[in-house]
Amino acid sequence: MLSSRGGLLDDKGYERISKAFQAVNHSVQHHAFLVECIQYGNKAEVTVMAEKRKAEVASKIQRVDIRKVWENEAKDFTPWLENNIDVLSDALDTISLVSAESEGAAGSFSVDLIAEDDDGNAVIIENQLEKSNHEHLGKLITYLTSVEAKTAIWITPDPRPEHIKAVSWLNESYAASFYLFKVEAIRIDDSQPAPLLTQIVGPSEESRQAGKTKKELGERHTLREKFWTGLLEAAKKETKLHAKISPTAYNWVGTSVGVKGLAYNYTVRKHDARVELYIDRGKGFTDWNRGTFERLQKSRQSIEKAFGGTLDWQELEGKQACRITKEIATGGYRDDESEWPDIYRDMIGNMINFEKAFRPHIKKLKSESSK
Repeated sequence: MLSSRGGLLDDKGYERISKAFQAVNHSVQHHAFLVECIQYGNKAEVTVMAEKRKAEVASKIQRVDIRKVWENEAKDFTPWLENNIDVLSDALDTISLVSAESEGAAGSFSVDLIAEDDDGNAVIIENQLEKSNHEHLGKLITYLTSVEAKTAIWITPDPRPEHIKAVSWLNESYAASFYLFKVEAIRIDDSQPAPLLTQIVGPSEESRQAGKTKKELGERHTLREKFWTGLLEAAKKETKLHAKISPTAYNWVGTSVGVKGLAYNYTVRKHDARVELYIDRGKGFTDWNRGTFERLQKSRQSIEKAFGGTLDWQELEGKQACRITKEIATGGYRDDESEWPDIYRDMIGNMINFEKAFRPHIKKLKSESSK
């Protein structure tokens, strides 16, 4: 039995107190409440106390106008953050901050705060107490490069969607790390206002990999367009077949043979290439594609004899298109540019022979399609 203000609590009295304790979620901070309840044997008093404590646990967070807490960014917020840099440090998920100093020099400009991470690297912190704007984004990048920092943090109460996207892009594109934080002031009931820092954007391995992939794609497209420019210029000197075609960033360029759904294509990969007759009249014409392919395949022997070698006849099972190709192992667009002229020579020579070999068969298809 436990002692109480009324003497001794029986088992039922203790059960009532235990249930009251359960009402406040068994949290350790309410252990004192259980002790307090033991002093009361009256069921009504225990119930009232339980409801009161339960209401206290359910208190709501209230947002406070940030300007009522820090009226001025330079005079109030920045000095507060300098003296409480641990608050920002706790909100960061990958680094810790120490020794923040205000108004550090960055050329002819002054940085709001310059802190250091655990390795002693400079960390730029740019604050503002209004909606994010282009000016502060520009400052962030300028300060970062001026002091050769590896990390930049931008704090604002209202980050615009376009600035969230911009900081995400910076993390993909730069060697430095960029963070965007939302700052708010909150209170619970009548408590003093407290800061709430929420990370909106930060660096990650995924963003770094995405940036690397985008860079590689950009380089690939630039390199392929350069490759096609050289090939098409060289081809014009030998044949008019692709004379009106412009270079692209894709892995192929092609021209119609004069029959809808048929095209002579050059394709290139990193270290090889091919010439091909591509058969695809579009959606709903799979049977026509297959029929045309099979008709040409019946003349395979004569076509390959005219070409001067074997060809790869690909029905492309499961797809609507078909193709007939000649692989060229001389090289591709990722090979050294000094080797490109030899690759061009073999691609153009094979295309000329390819077109000659198919010419009489394509002529028959043209004649039939015009009827």
